[in-house]
Amino acid sequence: MLRRLIWLTIFAIGMAHVEASLVVHLRSLYYPDNPLILFPLSLLSPRDLVIELSRELATILMILSVAFLAEKGSVRIFAAFVYVFGLWDIFYYLWLKLMMGWPVSWLEWDVLFLIPWPWLGPWITPAFIALLFVAWGAWIMRSSRHYRFTPVSVLGFIFGSLLCLYAFLLPAFPLLEGGDAAFRQYQPGIFPWGWYLAGYLVMANALRQMALSYRS
Repeated sequence: MLRRLIWLTIFAIGMAHVEASLVVHLRSLYYPDNPLILFPLSLLSPRDLVIELSRELATILMILSVAFLAEKGSVRIFAAFVYVFGLWDIFYYLWLKLMMGWPVSWLEWDVLFLIPWPWLGPWITPAFIALLFVAWGAWIMRSSRHYRFTPVSVLGFIFGSLLCLYAFLLPAFPLLEGGDAAFRQYQPGIFPWGWYLAGYLVMANALRQMALSYRS
């Protein structure tokens, strides 16, 4: 168990470095004057946008693949997935900080994801979710117990995830009608912390319930 955890950790940290390196290059191309300032947004070209969307999808598939290779059983595979996902996200921002000095503040906004439209919010918000995933995933994988999903815990996790997702998608939603011009003029405003915190707590409680559901 410890050996698998170590190799998953190495994979997540290495993968985070690859992604952070790519983002450093993109920042240099699209923000040549000051790559530390992300807003107002400089939009990707159509070709680069397609490449970026496919890269995001490929990232999820890579993490899912190593989770299936590392563990057996639905709960342990899920634990491996969220562990690698969380560690990758944390080290992605750590590598960015080391390589280019960004983020410059704890509440700095970032474009978090692009599917189905840009997720916007302070970088610390996905990092807190990532910490939760890493702690829970490591706990499950280090344990010798046989954990199982329950309908309540699964529905709770899905509901909490959707609330957090709503918080991430909400800032850019009014911009969709305005198109590229609206995104180019956008400046971060107020993040919907209420939706995010509610989703985070529901998700954390669901993971706690999963950790308590096991066969003796």
